[in-house]
Amino acid sequence: MFAELKTQPADKILALMAMYREDTREGKIDLGVGVYKNAEGVTPIMGAVKKAEQLWWQEEATKAYTGLAGDPGFSDAMISLVLGDAVPREAVAAVATPGGTGAVRQAFELIQMAKPDARIFVSDPTWPNHLSILRHLGMETILYGYFDEETRAVDFDAMMTGLQEVKAGDVVLLHGCCHNPTGANLNLTQFEEVIALLNAKGATPMIDIAYQGFGDGLEADAVATRAVAAGCPETLIAASCSKNFGIYRERTGLLMAVGHDTERRALTQATLQHLNRQNYSFPPDHGARMVTLVLNDPDLRSDWEAELEAVRLSMLDLRQSLASELQRLTGSDRFGFIAQHRGMFSRLGLAPDLVEALREVHGIYMVGDSRINVAGLNAQTVPILAKAIVEVGG
Repeated sequence: MFAELKTQPADKILALMAMYREDTREGKIDLGVGVYKNAEGVTPIMGAVKKAEQLWWQEEATKAYTGLAGDPGFSDAMISLVLGDAVPREAVAAVATPGGTGAVRQAFELIQMAKPDARIFVSDPTWPNHLSILRHLGMETILYGYFDEETRAVDFDAMMTGLQEVKAGDVVLLHGCCHNPTGANLNLTQFEEVIALLNAKGATPMIDIAYQGFGDGLEADAVATRAVAAGCPETLIAASCSKNFGIYRERTGLLMAVGHDTERRALTQATLQHLNRQNYSFPPDHGARMVTLVLNDPDLRSDWEAELEAVRLSMLDLRQSLASELQRLTGSDRFGFIAQHRGMFSRLGLAPDLVEALREVHGIYMVGDSRINVAGLNAQTVPILAKAIVEVGG
């Protein structure tokens, strides 16, 4: 049997991680992996999470399974965080998942069950794992224009032109905030135009929101998702806690299915739980429990929000510093978009040969499309990166 297996395409980011580990040069810089790092290059455990773990260690009395949907308190806390009061709680079916990736996978599975011939419209570019999972499931995928390679901003006209091809029953995948990999985001007015188009076409939006709190603030980053959920008859939302709670290895996510016809909620909830059972049965609980404790305890939540805001502001400062240093070295503002983008990522617009030169000559690692993880920088490495970009001809 095993001899019949075929080699699968290598994950470019994981391959980059391996190359970085094998590089013995001092001063090498990792800007590839999408993980937040502080100025010391460490992905820290957030203080509020650590306190919650200490509290739970004292209180936890069993390691028995939670329900198929996970702990209801986690769903309630996350629905409140992401959706606020945009929709009634009874309009939302939800299940805990192993990370945001698990939520994305379960959402695609749900679509496949409900509408086997649904086409999934995905931004060009998008997070590569979106496309990988869709290919694995054999779902028809159509790319819509999103990013202007010249201006490094959203090409909204191209996006709306591409979405004209959407038909009733199709699904349009959107990024709630901090678009990965570009860092370029729709504004609320543009989101409202997308909502109107989807409703006119009879299509369903699916939102991947993995970076709430990393862009313009915890509430501001949720505005678009809330507008879509309130404005469309049905919405799927895949939420991740990896970044904003710093619990990457705990694999903590939530899939929400918002339907304004609340009579269908019970069936949707039962179907989500059925999908969990077929995949991993009961979802992991430790990370979800930490999130629930933090969000429901006023003191822990206050600490978490302050730390999250410090993380957000540090990334904005790094963006501005890099844009300013590149402007100083080049005498041009062509890299000014870096300061305008939001979240962990920006695409610099460097050709693949320049990306390779940065790695081979300078030990600077980024994805081949020149996506950088801004959080991989610090005050010392910003000028090093800027100088290297100029030296390779960027």
